[in-house]
Amino acid sequence: MSRKQLNVRSICFGFLFLMSFSLIPLSTKAQMPIYLESYCQNTTNQVLSSAYQTNLNNVLSWLTLDAATSKGYNYIESNTTVPVYGTYNCRGDVVGVFCEFCVSNAVREVPHRCPNAFAAIVWYDFCILRYSNESFYGKVLTHPMWNGTGDKNISNVAEIQKGGDFVRSVIRKAYKETNFYYIDDFNLSSTQRRYSLAQCSRDLTNEGCRQCLEAIFAIVPQCCELKLEWFVMTGTCVLRYDDRMFYLNNQTASVSLPNRQTAKHGVNKRSKILIISLSVMAAITLLCFYVYCFWYRRRVTKDGLIPQTIRLKSHQNVQTEDTLNADLSRIPLITILQSTDNFSEASKLGEGGFGPVYKGILPDGTQIAVKRLSEFSGQGSEEFNNEVMFIAKLQHRNLVRLLACCLEENEKILIYEYLPNASLDFHLFDDEKRKELNWKLRLSIINGIARGILYLHQDSRLKVIHRDLKASNVLLDQEMNPKISDFGLAKAFEIGQNQGNTKRVMGTYGYMAPEYVMEGLFSVKSDVFSFGVLVLEIICGRKNSGFHLSGVGHGQTLTLYAWRIWCAGKCLELMDPTLEKTFTGSEVERCIHIGLLCVQEDATDRPTMSDVVVMLASETMAIPKPKHPAFSVGKMTSEEETTSKSSKNLSLNDVTLSITLPR
Repeated sequence: MSRKQLNVRSICFGFLFLMSFSLIPLSTKAQMPIYLESYCQNTTNQVLSSAYQTNLNNVLSWLTLDAATSKGYNYIESNTTVPVYGTYNCRGDVVGVFCEFCVSNAVREVPHRCPNAFAAIVWYDFCILRYSNESFYGKVLTHPMWNGTGDKNISNVAEIQKGGDFVRSVIRKAYKETNFYYIDDFNLSSTQRRYSLAQCSRDLTNEGCRQCLEAIFAIVPQCCELKLEWFVMTGTCVLRYDDRMFYLNNQTASVSLPNRQTAKHGVNKRSKILIISLSVMAAITLLCFYVYCFWYRRRVTKDGLIPQTIRLKSHQNVQTEDTLNADLSRIPLITILQSTDNFSEASKLGEGGFGPVYKGILPDGTQIAVKRLSEFSGQGSEEFNNEVMFIAKLQHRNLVRLLACCLEENEKILIYEYLPNASLDFHLFDDEKRKELNWKLRLSIINGIARGILYLHQDSRLKVIHRDLKASNVLLDQEMNPKISDFGLAKAFEIGQNQGNTKRVMGTYGYMAPEYVMEGLFSVKSDVFSFGVLVLEIICGRKNSGFHLSGVGHGQTLTLYAWRIWCAGKCLELMDPTLEKTFTGSEVERCIHIGLLCVQEDATDRPTMSDVVVMLASETMAIPKPKHPAFSVGKMTSEEETTSKSSKNLSLNDVTLSITLPR
């Protein structure tokens, strides 16, 4: 179908669309379909081949024609070596000519939005159009993702929880429906109502629909939960929340014509003429209005403006993989019990301050790490809530991924991704296992930890101080990439805040900065200190706490020993002997230098994590000389002695050893 033909069809559809308005009460009339966003994939600098362009035009033509059935058509151009796959999905209450009109607009828009693209998605408020050179039938698409919000903020904080519970109920009902579409509303108060919609492509399975809707709902806390109106869409599902009824009710979803029998017996000739005349006049008037709207939309599109009628504004067009990882949901307790064999000893990975950690396998085969808050835990609800809040909102390749939680029958349970290589201390402080950590791998781990901390301090939407960085809180994935875990003690800073103070000093001996231990002061420099200790531990393969008892440092702490041999120009003596054949001397010396900068006594002398990342990446950058390191608590606690006796406790999700120090 040519572009000219599509334009003619659009005008015709507009005419029918607007004529149908005259049969609907004014208060329930539908809005014009509004372009929201598009995503172009595999765009080339070359013109698409004639064969592909021909097949693409055929697919778009078929989609436009089929849209009148409102079934959600999926088409493959058969008998050809250049296949094109296409689909459309109209909102459940937008049917017949309404659906066809929206799809025709999308078909007309996509060549301008995505020229020379082998695959594209176009989002309208009424419909989604998608095509590709690869089959996507039945596949869940969670990125790219478009989200937008209105201008009005939620004034009552309690609505966030109520609204979230309401949307979850709509999601559950949507993926159980045969057509994967559900709309609902509830009374927030005697004067306020809220409305929601959830819908999936009809080529998905029930499970696929659930996965898609829960995935896009997971980003709502990051983009939209403080707004009265929000809209999240992918290529296969849609979720919306609003304070006004944005959908058509049953009476307007399918336009009813006057009853023929009544018209036959109850309307005289004069009445018929009057009705026809008024209808024609209304249709002509509305057609003129449509032509004006069509011209105006073309003008603002050409000028790069956003139509004033669009109430939703885009905050983030495409979600990257890193930012799409927060698929936080609630898993029933019965599922967790089944996956861990009722928290059996055989499935137990270890235990820490939070409680025991178990390995579990979900019904779909997904392996998980289950952290269960113990009744006798040194930590409690505050730390649990901290963990959920921070990890659910913070997404980075070097942060552990929280998958779900469970709050049933007084249980507090966190479900994480399962990381098969356990924690860093499990490898680093074992005489045999640390032989597998060559210098290249250790340097990669140091860099990964630094990037993760930098994200917390500077690049995330929250400025977060971890407060308990240590080797057991760094987990390793299948490729030995480090992931920072355990946010039970984390603190978020407000805009402009650089330092916090607490009377409840909690952390782990050997890693806590002196100003935090002595005065309860914490800042980004507290984490920098902990990172510096970690770097020195990774290089020498020994713990800072208890190092003075090892016989290596002659009664000195690790930081003090590293400082003295660095001053003597013998810093390579700190290196783990197992690295002897794999190390690069200049890289080891540079890392020791950086580690010593991080553990300086005065917090103002320590570098920021952005400085650390730059220093680690550059071989030529001049690095300042470190000053004397801070005094470090060298006594090993009884808890640590117990932990060191059993590698069983050095687990995947080893939790914080929390110690409250008197001031």
